[in-house]
Amino acid sequence: MLTTKTAVAILAFTATSVLAQVEPWYQCGGSGWTGETDCVTGYECVVQNEWYSNCLKSEETSSSADDECPDDEGDDDTGDEDECEDTTSIEATPSATAISQTSKSKTTKTKSSKTSSAGLATPTSSIVTSVRPTSAQATPSSIRSSVQATPTSSSSTPVATGTCGSASSDQLVGFGSGTTGGGSGDGTTVTSCDEFTAAVAAGGVIKVSGTLTGCDIVKLSSDTSIIGVGADAGFVGSGLRLSGITNVIIRNLSFKQSPEGKDLIDIEQSTYIWVDHCDFSNDGLTGDKDYYDGMLDIKRASDFVTVSWCHFHDHWKASLIGHSDSNSGQDTGTLHATYHHNYWSNINSRTPSIRFGTLHLYSSCYEDVPTSGINSRMGAQVLVESTSFTNVKRAIVTNLDSDEDGYATSRDNIFNESDIEITQEGSFEPEYSYTADPASCICELLKSSAGVGIIG
Repeated sequence: MLTTKTAVAILAFTATSVLAQVEPWYQCGGSGWTGETDCVTGYECVVQNEWYSNCLKSEETSSSADDECPDDEGDDDTGDEDECEDTTSIEATPSATAISQTSKSKTTKTKSSKTSSAGLATPTSSIVTSVRPTSAQATPSSIRSSVQATPTSSSSTPVATGTCGSASSDQLVGFGSGTTGGGSGDGTTVTSCDEFTAAVAAGGVIKVSGTLTGCDIVKLSSDTSIIGVGADAGFVGSGLRLSGITNVIIRNLSFKQSPEGKDLIDIEQSTYIWVDHCDFSNDGLTGDKDYYDGMLDIKRASDFVTVSWCHFHDHWKASLIGHSDSNSGQDTGTLHATYHHNYWSNINSRTPSIRFGTLHLYSSCYEDVPTSGINSRMGAQVLVESTSFTNVKRAIVTNLDSDEDGYATSRDNIFNESDIEITQEGSFEPEYSYTADPASCICELLKSSAGVGIIG
């Protein structure tokens, strides 16, 4: 018969075991992790990278891939969060990757027409910024059991020759490296929304011929390439949703006028994505700024994305990386993105805006951005180099819209009638090799080389 002391001990042990289970979205593993690894019922510990795993809904019970949620804030940005976000316990995670913020009094403000190069300083943030896990580590088991795309990286410095056109306009570089999409086959050519929807369900190579109108939001599959044919392929009144998938390529397509409140391209819990030579536009800075949502949004622990040689124009809120200040438990350690050789014009804000993640942005052109440009928030690490800004308010800013500042480094950029506000110097240095075209001629280059109709 159990003694009273023994029974109490068993009950205490049982209660402790239950209470010790990790709450939804919180950290449950990773290199050096010494905390609990068992998630509460209905959730499983999902590997995000070598250093970080967190509790996500089990594949059987998860409905996040089917949620049709509006994105984050209505930018100004005033800080409203995703209205249908799971707020059960999505709070700042008290873990080894917690963000630390320094005083906002160390603000660097400049306004000039000269090239600006800022030195490096080591921030107090302990976010892992530049280490690429293998594809098996980066892809959650609940999303995919194996990945065909296996990126590699090497420690190197950019090859900037000082002449325009040094960088290849037909090569995948950056955090999205290793993405292979649907492979190299001839694939299927589609000319209607019905044909397109049927084709993407099967994946592979899909070629879009002409403009497809009114397709609504189409969900993509893993291992898919969507390639526009010629100079007039694309979508109007439609959007693409990547949720819980991996290994996708989107190239040579125009996107215009997404369905009300939706994104033109929405990337959630997805890895290894390459968006290249696309054109994104809406109706300009008129009407309700929240009627359309984002052009290209990356959120909810998505990782390893490259956006290159695209034209973003005539829109209120262009591109968001990380949708909410309160989603650190899911986003910290993920959201690695490379944006290069992109042309941004007549965009109000989010070019892009990033929380928690790591952004390498280089060789891009910005013109006429009236509210804010590259916005580093909530401890994000940002490196901006070889980029030209003309008539851009807060071209690079780290103390706007969020509870905590981000980090940023400005290097070899040109600012014409543009200013920057950097409160915390960044420390990120890319480990992959890349070629940067200089800021002095980048706008001229991109006006003829970015967008659709350039590649085959």
